[in-house]
Amino acid sequence: MTALLSIRDLVVNFHGGPEPRTLIDRVSVDLAKGEILGLVGESGSGKSLLCRAVMGLLPSRRLSVDGGSVMLEGRDLVRASTADMLSVRGREIGMIFQNPTSHLDPVMKIGDQIAEGIRFHEGAGGREAREAAVEMLAKVGFPDPSRQYDSYPHEFSGGMRQRAMIAAALSCRPKILIADEPTTALDVTIQAQILELLLDLRESLGLSVILITHDLGIVAQTCDRIAVMRGGRLVEQGPKREVLAAPRHDYTRMLIGSHPSLPAAGEAKPAAAHRQARPLLEVDDLHVRFDVGGSFLRFGGRKQVSAVKGVSFQVMEGDTIGIVGESGSGKSTLARAILGLTPLSSGHVTFDGVDLAQQPGRALAKLRRETAMVFQDPLNALNPRFTVAETLGEVLKVNGMPSADIPGRIDELLDLVHLGREFAGRKPRSLSGGQCQRVGIARALAVNPRLIIADECVAALDVTIQKQIVDLFAELKARMNLTLLFIAHDLAIVRNLCERVLVMYHGEVVEDGPSAEIFARPQRPYTAALIGAVPDIDPDKKLLAPRSDTAPAAA
Repeated sequence: MTALLSIRDLVVNFHGGPEPRTLIDRVSVDLAKGEILGLVGESGSGKSLLCRAVMGLLPSRRLSVDGGSVMLEGRDLVRASTADMLSVRGREIGMIFQNPTSHLDPVMKIGDQIAEGIRFHEGAGGREAREAAVEMLAKVGFPDPSRQYDSYPHEFSGGMRQRAMIAAALSCRPKILIADEPTTALDVTIQAQILELLLDLRESLGLSVILITHDLGIVAQTCDRIAVMRGGRLVEQGPKREVLAAPRHDYTRMLIGSHPSLPAAGEAKPAAAHRQARPLLEVDDLHVRFDVGGSFLRFGGRKQVSAVKGVSFQVMEGDTIGIVGESGSGKSTLARAILGLTPLSSGHVTFDGVDLAQQPGRALAKLRRETAMVFQDPLNALNPRFTVAETLGEVLKVNGMPSADIPGRIDELLDLVHLGREFAGRKPRSLSGGQCQRVGIARALAVNPRLIIADECVAALDVTIQKQIVDLFAELKARMNLTLLFIAHDLAIVRNLCERVLVMYHGEVVEDGPSAEIFARPQRPYTAALIGAVPDIDPDKKLLAPRSDTAPAAA
């Protein structure tokens, strides 16, 4: 194999103490022309830092490349001058990032951000750069590139913003594209579309791609070779089929075992039989509408958008129900309406016999005492100034627990979520994402809830941490007879955790039934598209990228 990019014995050290601390430890890996290399490992394994070292974009002045080489067609990028690296970035190596919102200029038109690189690297004039940018927008799937050139990032969905970032990275036709977790925050259907786009661009442009990810399902369906990193070291690499079929390193075997692949039909446990006559939660013909447009100076311009349209379902005590659908389908709005955090436009939400529409005061008081929510971003959901003990103690105090009993209850909550009691004195910034989410779950459990709503609570976590959190929910459900509404766009997790699934599309529930039945025999094309887009660790399963206009069949 002739390497286009060859990394040899690369060492990156952090110089912030009496002795340098090695973060990248003698890593060697090659990338061939036209190859897609999957760089996998958990957060903190050094994947992104390795690629930033290749680009000469180390995130701190205390970091430096102290050994090894990065050869790009005979040139060592480690020893290249600043001017040389400016010409390499964008022109020969492009990079796209996990969060397009953070890396696109919010006050600059999408097209101008793409044209900027063309003008800088190719010396093109304004009209020529605009034409090239419009062509690139079309290539990455913008339906009306000439008009959308003049739009701003906030006018696009997350998937379209990611396409815009890919267009910017490819605007100067680089030989190598580094994609750093480009689909982590996207729905499975949008994720499949972005991955399919990268595969198409590889074929049409002859790209070589380094795909950084923690999801071995993505690697199995898109990459040619796999390199596994842990603690700054490369622990295993090879053709994907060899690595997935016969992993040599224990860490690789652990990653493979943690992947939430969809089980075969019929493997899931059947839903538990219910003996109680009355549901714990009943949602009946629920509508939630929001006013948009207009202003206090202009009357008649205000319109309404229906976020939830006529949703009805029942939840029995002890149920575990998954609510799935793409972003914008109404999942989180439904959850907030159930908890009384978003006003109901019409319809009913009845919790343990008390109707939120007819008895709002009594219902809200009951919901505050007996329900809780776990949020998507574990770090931002916690007060950064509070220790773990202060966070949990605040909830207990508000719910009337005597001060003398609070320390003991905090210890019990930490034990429930498998955090050591020494964590009580720590603040969120000193915790990992998984530890922060465990604190969030402990906070939810502090009120002894009968119902927990988990809103995309594992979306931002590594697959190994996802598995730990999902296993924790399953354990808590069995131990405490919790009722759980689990909102997610990862259908593999829902399939393994939940007995029943509600599929939402544009504010409506388009399919509802036992998990095993829906995943084996989906009745709607939209549900089938969601299931087909889940990355599978089987490399022989084709990546299915559904069209963005996939809609449920008429009932």
